[in-house]
Amino acid sequence: MQSPSSILYDRITSNVAESDPGAAELSLLHVSSPAPRQEAGVALEARSPKADPSERLPVYPKAPLKKGPVSGRPGRMARFARETLKTAATLLILVLAVLAALVIWDSYVTAPWTRDGSVRVQVARIASQVSGQITVVRVVDNQYVHQGDVLYVIDPFDFQVALDTGKAQLRQKAADLQVKQMEAERRQHLSNLATTPEQQQIYAGSAIQAQAAFDAAQQQVAQADINLKRTQVRSPVNGYVTNLLMRVGDYAQAGTNNISVIDADSYWIDGYFEETKMAHVCVGDRAEAALMGYRDPIVGRIQTVTRGISVSNATPSTQGLPNVDPVYTWVRLAQRVPVRIKITDVPPGIPLVSGMTATVTIRGAAQESGGGLRQRVASLRDHLVDIVHSPQPSPNCVPRIGDANGATVTLPTPKPVAPLNPEEINPGLAPDMNKSPRVR
Repeated sequence: MQSPSSILYDRITSNVAESDPGAAELSLLHVSSPAPRQEAGVALEARSPKADPSERLPVYPKAPLKKGPVSGRPGRMARFARETLKTAATLLILVLAVLAALVIWDSYVTAPWTRDGSVRVQVARIASQVSGQITVVRVVDNQYVHQGDVLYVIDPFDFQVALDTGKAQLRQKAADLQVKQMEAERRQHLSNLATTPEQQQIYAGSAIQAQAAFDAAQQQVAQADINLKRTQVRSPVNGYVTNLLMRVGDYAQAGTNNISVIDADSYWIDGYFEETKMAHVCVGDRAEAALMGYRDPIVGRIQTVTRGISVSNATPSTQGLPNVDPVYTWVRLAQRVPVRIKITDVPPGIPLVSGMTATVTIRGAAQESGGGLRQRVASLRDHLVDIVHSPQPSPNCVPRIGDANGATVTLPTPKPVAPLNPEEINPGLAPDMNKSPRVR
């Protein structure tokens, strides 16, 4: 009979042998000869193949668990849908990019707008019509004045004396005229026994001379009176006194500007548009001018378009010949054409100051009226066509100048006046010397 320990040993070795035969041998060696363990280990190592530590053991993938029969068609359909969606998105982005580029090109190249705009105004440069010392200044700088207000006064003493003298001479000429007219009238009623035709002519001529002297005296009095009134220099417009530098005691020279008044009723806006954008600029179109520093734009209408700008090649040089620049570059800047805009509405709180910078935008008929979706789409289509082709000018935008045949217009030349006969100036003064005096 086997002991219990031997039975347990057999079971252990059998189990180990099933799982790993080499391990079974090693365990047998260890059990049979527990003393020489090193020799058994060396012998077993010599029998088994030696593994390379640099070699990696193969890793086998785990087989997926199959829950049932799976078809490959839904996977292919999903991949096709994803690829189609990617292609469509790429084409859509490309189309949008092209449209955006065209719109930006139209906005910056052909659309009628410009940042080069400015507020303009008429300035009345006032000069006195008579000379004299300034005794009173009734305005200050930047003061608002109405038409007819007195700006300053020139010393009126000399002009008052001239007026009084002229009136005295006028009374003298009037008395002389009255006497000579009576004498001439009396001679016309006398018979040929008391007077002669020669005397009648002399007295009649004296009366006419007295009448001419009287008329001249009247004109001198009128001139003296207007000169006295001109000592009060008045404003010809409603506006603001600007850059006032004169003071009391200055001498005002006739015809020399010494004060300026900005005409508050003459403000307008000049927009300097590139020549590539002039095809869409029409007289009468709505214009909006946004001033720097203000949100609400000034509204106006295109009033006129300038018909000429300076040409450097037309400047005469030696012998009066044109001076043509020999340089012609490939890249040329577009010329700027001034467009005058009449202001129709100024938002509250925006002061008009001449010289302020403005961004001017021209609104066409579709943009002005708001237009429907169809009209806006048609306008966008026209703009895109203008980008591909050259812009087409709108009809009746700028009025034509000259007639259809192109004939030149000449001004009439004044002709010299034939000398007049004294009889035409004073008819009936010298009748026939052989006739007897007239009896009345």
